[in-house]
Amino acid sequence: MKTTVKRIRLILLLAVVSLSLSAQEIIVKGKVMDAQDKSPLMGVTVMEKGTNNGVVTEMNGEFKIKIRKGKILQFKYIGYKLKEVRAESEWMKVEMEQDIRTLEEVTIVAFGSQRKESVVGSVTSVSPSQLRRSSNGLRDAIAGRIAGVVWESDTEEYGTFKENRFFPVEKQPLSTFSLDVDVASYGNIRRMINQGKMPPQEAVRIEEMINYFSYNYVQPTDGHPVRIVTETTLCPWNEKHQLLRIGVKAKEIPSEELSASNFVFLIDVSGSMYDANKLPLVKSSMKLLVNNLRPQDRVAIVTYAGAAGEALPSTSGADKQKIIDALESLYARGSTAGGEGIQLAYKIAEKNFMKEGNNRVILCTDGDFNVGVSSNEGLEALIESKRKSGIFLTVLGYGMGNYKDSKLQTLAEKGNGNHAYIDNLQEANRVIVNEFGSTMHTIAKDVKIQVEFNPAFVNAYRLIGYESRLLEDEDFNDDLKDAGELGPGHTVTALYEIVPVGVKAPVGSVDPLKYQSSEKETATSKFTDSKELLTVKLRYKKPDEEVSRKLEVSVLSKDVDKNPSEELSFIMSVAMFGQLLRDSDFKGDASYAKVIELARKGLNDDPNGYRREFIRLVETVEQLEK
Repeated sequence: MKTTVKRIRLILLLAVVSLSLSAQEIIVKGKVMDAQDKSPLMGVTVMEKGTNNGVVTEMNGEFKIKIRKGKILQFKYIGYKLKEVRAESEWMKVEMEQDIRTLEEVTIVAFGSQRKESVVGSVTSVSPSQLRRSSNGLRDAIAGRIAGVVWESDTEEYGTFKENRFFPVEKQPLSTFSLDVDVASYGNIRRMINQGKMPPQEAVRIEEMINYFSYNYVQPTDGHPVRIVTETTLCPWNEKHQLLRIGVKAKEIPSEELSASNFVFLIDVSGSMYDANKLPLVKSSMKLLVNNLRPQDRVAIVTYAGAAGEALPSTSGADKQKIIDALESLYARGSTAGGEGIQLAYKIAEKNFMKEGNNRVILCTDGDFNVGVSSNEGLEALIESKRKSGIFLTVLGYGMGNYKDSKLQTLAEKGNGNHAYIDNLQEANRVIVNEFGSTMHTIAKDVKIQVEFNPAFVNAYRLIGYESRLLEDEDFNDDLKDAGELGPGHTVTALYEIVPVGVKAPVGSVDPLKYQSSEKETATSKFTDSKELLTVKLRYKKPDEEVSRKLEVSVLSKDVDKNPSEELSFIMSVAMFGQLLRDSDFKGDASYAKVIELARKGLNDDPNGYRREFIRLVETVEQLEK
């Protein structure tokens, strides 16, 4: 009898130990590969079965997830069979097999008008030419390696705009625009190209492509927080024209010397954010930021779905675990009351306002607002009403398929903000960690540029990009007119294509005026003694001031250098690539071969490999276009 009792006790003890071990949480790391060719699969959804706990594999196919030991991990990837693996150890190698049946069904959809729903999204119709273009066969053309899902692309929204044309200097000698520090366009088109499809022209904003990259401009030393640098050379896509680079460098400030921050994370938790490259990626991104907080920094979390709510009151950066726990508790459901969320986020930011600090709302969303204020015009009015609060805005866009770029662009432009697109954790690390100061802090606001061209040397000019940032000439001296913001260490670049005097300008003509004299005064008479090609003026305000300050530099006509710097060579290559993607009317002799040739001249300063990645992107497009 005693022996039986001992056995029962032993069995119960083993059961308790077993249950304890099974409840133990472990961090599982692993790599997901194609079972046939052993290539890494990026964008595979890795989920704990029956939960919302999930991550997405990175570029090398690797992942890391916290899970209870013994639980099931599910691996989902369009074009592949569902894979389930029990988490028994802290490392696993997962090989996924292609699902021929699914690919056949997708092939039928690709050539017709029907769509087949998948576990993570809906398959995009793919044309026969797209299928032929894929160098990796049907799997990559349909499934796509970059995100594990090919999304319905016709629900993404982009603002339409006409590219800037040439203006004759004798009629319009001034060009004025708001400096733009957004970089979302480059990350977004990179995502599309890596999926094997060409981006729509409306998604290509050349100034954001150029400014995605950092440049080694000289820091300001004269007491101003910004400095203007210029360089002029021959235009690579039209040898008769010249190209002017205007660079602006903001003063660098070490992270430990940055002012204390009052952050409000405004996180979209609506149903459209369920997918692994949305809310789960948002959580991972924000954890990167939380890990870099100091005790003097504070974070509140506001969420919105069908309604808005406060998920975490303002909390010290010293209590990182509390903030992370609040992030981990978020899950996606319901509709999208974005306008209500914005109002609540600003209200909480104002409640915890730091007079001498950095006050900022960080919006994380796919932009799919569908409850309350949701139109571009309504959002513009809403965000403009918050602009004078002293609270800045960072807009981080996530996801694909229903991505509303036009709405997020409106918010960033009208709300003292900046806009970046996050498609993987590597990009999140670049924006949130490596460029923390310039993305999350402001050193100068309402930054405007005005260029005056000398008609003695310049026949016509056009600004490349910045179409949504153009200002009236009188706006330059109007301190009530909103413009762009710069963070510590930021570099911003603008390009002008210049038609020299004596070269025919591609500008239209009008009939002679009937009610005014057709005789023209000699436009160059006033400038006979000037050797200046042009003058660049910049206005900015300090973050806590409302009166602007002005900087001014002149460029001499003799400063046109036939041998551009390595940095300008790379900048020109990005501009040329953007014009090819947009099929610009002014692309001239541009070609992908010239883009790559120019870009390779600017690879000496590439510590993170972003410029080399750009060249690979151009090479991919060149193959897609064949």
